[in-house]
Amino acid sequence: MPRLTFSLNVTLDGCIDHQEGIADDETHAYFTRLMDESGAMLWGRTTYELMESYWPAVARGEIEAPAAERDWAVKLESKPKYVMSTTRHDFPWTNTHHLVGDLRTAVQELKDSTPEGVLLGSGKLAKELDRLGLIDEYRFLIHPVIAGHGPELYEGGLPSARQLKLISAEPMSNGVLAAHYRRVA
Repeated sequence: MPRLTFSLNVTLDGCIDHQEGIADDETHAYFTRLMDESGAMLWGRTTYELMESYWPAVARGEIEAPAAERDWAVKLESKPKYVMSTTRHDFPWTNTHHLVGDLRTAVQELKDSTPEGVLLGSGKLAKELDRLGLIDEYRFLIHPVIAGHGPELYEGGLPSARQLKLISAEPMSNGVLAAHYRRVA
């Protein structure tokens, strides 16, 4: 069954700032495995632009990076990437596609056409997709950090709580906890 999996780094106090937390070979290898298991990536415009500004250059060898980061970048280069945006329409990065139209319909069609599943990596977009009941699984790397600032996961809240079932929780040697949850209802 096609699934939409939301995956993100988050600190103990809920911060999802990409500059917080531990970015090492172990965390990059984790996200590379998740990407390998998925058929496509899904981002909002802001996340796309953040990724586009760095990872293609790493994949081309223009930026020196550790082996785990280079592996992620090379695999990301060839992975189908979908962007939901109403403000940008040109996405030149290799294998990037613009999702247009109604959010619910566009993402459901993407899920239905991607049997290996879609990996979502944008916090703001995830909040909207969760409101629509489209997220099936959650794969968070919980970092042993208290950031003391935002942005925070699901900032602004959801209309109701989400009940999740713990599938697995695996500690990493760097102190990060890889938590896998599935939506109950």
